[in-house]
Amino acid sequence: MIIHVVQPGETIYSIASQYNISPQKIIIDNELKNPNVLVPGQTLVILIPDVIHVVQPGETLADIARQYNTTTVNLLQLNPFIEYADQIVPGDQITISNTADKRGLIHVLGYAYPHIDRSVLLKTLPYLTYLTIFTYGITEEGELIDIEDEDIIRMARDFGVAPLMLISTLTEEGTFSNELAHVILNDPVAQNNLIENVLQNLREKGYYGLDIDFEYVLPEDEEAFINFIQNVHDRISPEGFVLFTALAPKTSADQPGLLYEAHNYPRIGEVSDRVLLMTYEWGYTYGPPMAVSPVDKVREVLDYAVTEIPREKIYMGIPNYGYDFILPYVQGVSRADSVSNVEAVDLAADVGAYIQYDEVSQAPYFIYYDEQGRQHRVWFEDARSIMAKLNLFSEYGFEGVGYWNVMRYFPQNWLLVSNLYDIAKLV
Repeated sequence: MIIHVVQPGETIYSIASQYNISPQKIIIDNELKNPNVLVPGQTLVILIPDVIHVVQPGETLADIARQYNTTTVNLLQLNPFIEYADQIVPGDQITISNTADKRGLIHVLGYAYPHIDRSVLLKTLPYLTYLTIFTYGITEEGELIDIEDEDIIRMARDFGVAPLMLISTLTEEGTFSNELAHVILNDPVAQNNLIENVLQNLREKGYYGLDIDFEYVLPEDEEAFINFIQNVHDRISPEGFVLFTALAPKTSADQPGLLYEAHNYPRIGEVSDRVLLMTYEWGYTYGPPMAVSPVDKVREVLDYAVTEIPREKIYMGIPNYGYDFILPYVQGVSRADSVSNVEAVDLAADVGAYIQYDEVSQAPYFIYYDEQGRQHRVWFEDARSIMAKLNLFSEYGFEGVGYWNVMRYFPQNWLLVSNLYDIAKLV
């Protein structure tokens, strides 16, 4: 597997010739909508097949999987052009294996809203271990605010993906309520009611486990938050449900700030089965232009986390998006627009920008000017930045990674994950 960075003047045909593969394979693997327009600095993932099977009349993907002693899900991972297992036709060239050696096992968690586009979901599920469905709301009385999740749970299980229920204190306005958290954490009746409702929902809907995402918890509620997580674990674990807790990206025990102070790494690590480190949002909607998940900043969080939490419990967060920032940045006024990683490259092509790569943050970006003469700086993820994060995952020896979020399909990410690792399936 090779990450090729497009140089000025290169075409899909010259690049294919360089690696002695067909242009069509590069186009299909990277899902290029307009392969005749490449952006200097754009990345392409080059996969060299080791074994290829040509589909014969009457063959199904299951037939081919049995022939090569593999699974249909594994074939879907290696052949992302197959959106549905029953849609292969005679003459299709199915990759059975690539030449790249794999590093080992990885658990992959992806967050999604219930309304995720079903075609995106179908293309993503082969690469996931867990699908965390965002989010159940809660009331001050401990009632759940229901979501329509039956269909997405069924689809996840069809692909061997473990669905996780998520509860949060997110309000209809899209902000986390520490007042609501305070009530639940300190009212035994409301808390007990919430846990009973959660347990009933886990049973009835076929969830594999629960993810707790309480952000901006008041510092004075630190102990109550830990006790809440312990109470949840004590109730759901005997029935076989797993418990994840999402943690703010801390670099020290006494890090100041409302996001961090109540997230006690060692104590929460003790009472949770797994934790997800939210190692993203350094670059964010209302902040100054910078990478969403700069590797140097992520490493600071990981270095602290491994001193407090067993590595086998840790999932490292990876963002699946970027931001289009407008300069000059004015605090309290400026607002960046979120862009998908695919949209970012398309935008660079539209405005004639060259994509650059910041070696410190290990992230791509480009600059352009709009019709009003305003400068924009777009930070996003590409194959290089994803590889840098996966290298961190391997270096630290974690169990898994967690993507916020999988609502928009990013082909190159899944090419890297599936060719570097064996993806764990639990159901």
